[in-house]
Amino acid sequence: MTDQTSYQDRYQDWLKQLADTDPLKEELTSLCEDEEEIRDRFYQELAFGTAGLRGKLGAGTNRMNRFTVGKASQGIADFICTHGEDAKKKGIVIARDPRHFSREFSELAASIFAANGIRVYLYPDIRTTAQLAFSIRYLGTVSGVMITASHNPKEYNGYKAYWDDGCQVSAEIAGAMSDHIGRVDLWNGVRTMDFDEAVKAGLIILLGPEYDRAYLDRVESLAIHDGDELDLSIPLVYTPINGCGAVPFAQMLEERGFTDWMVVPEQRDPDPDFSTLSYPNPEDPAAFELSEKYGRERGAELLLATDPDADRFAIEILDANGSYVPLNGNQTGYLLVHYILDGLAKAGRLPAKGAMVKSIVTSTLSTIIASSYGVEMFETLTGFKNICGKIPWLEEHGYTYLFGYEESIGYSACIDIREKDGVSAGMLVAEAAAYYRKQGKTLWDVLQEIYARYGFFAEDEPNIVLEGLDGLQRIGRMMQWFRENVPSSVAGIPVDRVIDYIGGYEDIPPQNAIRLFLANGSWFAIRPSGTEPKIKFYFYSNQDSREKALAVNKKIRDEILDLIKAVD
Repeated sequence: MTDQTSYQDRYQDWLKQLADTDPLKEELTSLCEDEEEIRDRFYQELAFGTAGLRGKLGAGTNRMNRFTVGKASQGIADFICTHGEDAKKKGIVIARDPRHFSREFSELAASIFAANGIRVYLYPDIRTTAQLAFSIRYLGTVSGVMITASHNPKEYNGYKAYWDDGCQVSAEIAGAMSDHIGRVDLWNGVRTMDFDEAVKAGLIILLGPEYDRAYLDRVESLAIHDGDELDLSIPLVYTPINGCGAVPFAQMLEERGFTDWMVVPEQRDPDPDFSTLSYPNPEDPAAFELSEKYGRERGAELLLATDPDADRFAIEILDANGSYVPLNGNQTGYLLVHYILDGLAKAGRLPAKGAMVKSIVTSTLSTIIASSYGVEMFETLTGFKNICGKIPWLEEHGYTYLFGYEESIGYSACIDIREKDGVSAGMLVAEAAAYYRKQGKTLWDVLQEIYARYGFFAEDEPNIVLEGLDGLQRIGRMMQWFRENVPSSVAGIPVDRVIDYIGGYEDIPPQNAIRLFLANGSWFAIRPSGTEPKIKFYFYSNQDSREKALAVNKKIRDEILDLIKAVD
């Protein structure tokens, strides 16, 4: 609903329902002259999709607040209750990041589930998203909730929902949950109870350090090489960007035996304002500014970063000139795919039917690497609900899952952690750097060897940010225009094949994405983000040198972006 009457009616309803002493009412009252802001807050209800909820904090139906979180929790509780008493006894596990209101939202959700007769396991302090996902299978719960907005700016928070397989809810489960959420009355339909009383009654169980130990044990079991094979004196610098990663990442490095590492002090402790950055995303090179400063002081060969909930992971490495260069998610993926498969092959541990999984917008160079080791690379839609959601199918068909990743710096190396995990990815990259250092190589050297052996690829993943209702509508027009005007050639290169995923493709479900393959082996894809107000682009080219690949990729990128930006 987007007409003026509907959003103004919602606005007036909130003013009527909220108590005069409620800070949310004061917030809304201050907006009475700001028509555009009122529209943005009330033109829709914050959508519950396959990634749950995510939005700006504040009052309104299109914001993250105790009412939208309460309605979602009650709807999910109702859905769990339809699965019977056994599901309620299995219960739900809840964790949170350090963002504003994350504690309040996690305790509110726990109180609502408890009031509905559902057993609740709650982490009393911040934990990573990957640990939450691991805990679902470890505890045998029917569901899980992570309060986080991942790498979004400080103004945001979110609510990720998981099911009993340890993955983010599938489209089918999300749809059923959404139906139940839609039937909850925002003001009178949420059942809750006092949090402290629920804890005392044993309805909410606070999880202790033994569960942290179980998660870290599983992460550390993923080691490919150990002991004398590694040069553990390699100098490293790590930043958790004031998020969840500091404690588990540092503990992992220490327990693996690394001796020369540090955590960026200004970004070590939890900080919901992310005071050193405007955008706490390790994909952004600005996230590494402090790491580079300490790295130069200490002679660090590798800089590592996780985002606020420590599911995303990125690195900077020293190039041939001794300068720090950021690797994109594809490049880090090349290193991990190669390191894992080469290590397993040399140890005689490659399974007969090994499988890896990547998203449809991730570089095909990793497919070539996997194929050289006799491992099949499967493609899914973006998101780890899809990448890790492929695991049951793989098991049913006799495959052994080895690794999954996507270009947006997400990596999953463990069948028991069915989510992207910055801690395990960080362990494997640090281990790889120590392994190659023992051989007199750097990660930069290995990346060049990969290009020389498998093909000189270029990768580029730009995006256009368009916020609010107007931005959402413009993104829709951009996608529609491109579908209606698919070019026959780009940068003078004929288009060989077009895959439009809007209606699904082969065994891949529908998604609003389109992919074009060019006659010279280049390809690109376009899709709106599912979690952020942006339209995303993915460009890949393969030439007989890295320089040529970059040049071709740039021509394709520039032409497509000029076309899209011209759409009003």
